[in-house]
Amino acid sequence: MPIESARSFKTGLGSPASDSAALTCLTQAVYYEAAFEPAQGRRAVAQVVLNRVRHPSYPSSVCGVVYEGHMRRTGCQFSFTCDGSLLRSPAPAAWREAKAIAKAALSGMVEPSVGTATHYHADYVLPKWAFTLGKMAKIGQHIFYRFNGRAGRASAFSESYAGNEYVPSLNFAALQARADQESAGELIEAVYSPGLTVAPHITDRHAENDVGGRLDTTRPWRLSIPDPVQASSRLRETIEQAHDGHAMPGRIAIAEPKDLAAKP
Repeated sequence: MPIESARSFKTGLGSPASDSAALTCLTQAVYYEAAFEPAQGRRAVAQVVLNRVRHPSYPSSVCGVVYEGHMRRTGCQFSFTCDGSLLRSPAPAAWREAKAIAKAALSGMVEPSVGTATHYHADYVLPKWAFTLGKMAKIGQHIFYRFNGRAGRASAFSESYAGNEYVPSLNFAALQARADQESAGELIEAVYSPGLTVAPHITDRHAENDVGGRLDTTRPWRLSIPDPVQASSRLRETIEQAHDGHAMPGRIAIAEPKDLAAKP
């Protein structure tokens, strides 16, 4: 689908305190999610927040969108609200820039490059939901997505702005305890388990009975990756369906190299 520009968004329906809270919440999202991204990337993050406010799948207030799920250890929509990031004092200059971007967005400025995007993630991670949405643009280190079908069209963003904004009260003691726990987890004793040639690390993710581990680059090794087309019958089936124009929902359509080269 073509990228459709989102409608401009303006606060001012509530009290000055409500408008101030909306500005604070959006500034926090821009700063803690994209403080050192290009200006366009910061504007895009603000646009995603406001797009969610307008979409019936999300709360109809800025702070409601930004802090959705913040009371849970997992499930917060914007990780900075539950991972302890708010314990860090913002850099003054970057905070002022984030606030200016948030204020412009709340005064009607639209970032057209991401249109009706409602999701994004950093380019060094790959969440499972990325395969269920329509990829739209990559700006800085963020990749932006929208819902597929009618849910991603501009006409679907019909929710009325509720106003009545407020910044939720946070349990900073719990956030600090969580941050301390995660920091302590990094101090894993450097012991070697059977099958491991390099000591494990807190960021490693594998089953307890997995005999693999980190690659020891000081030893000779060769990485062998099979031809994807010959990897499995299911993958071959998916590729054939994609070529026939009948890709199944939820599967990845893999283009041939010549098709990739033809795209900008």
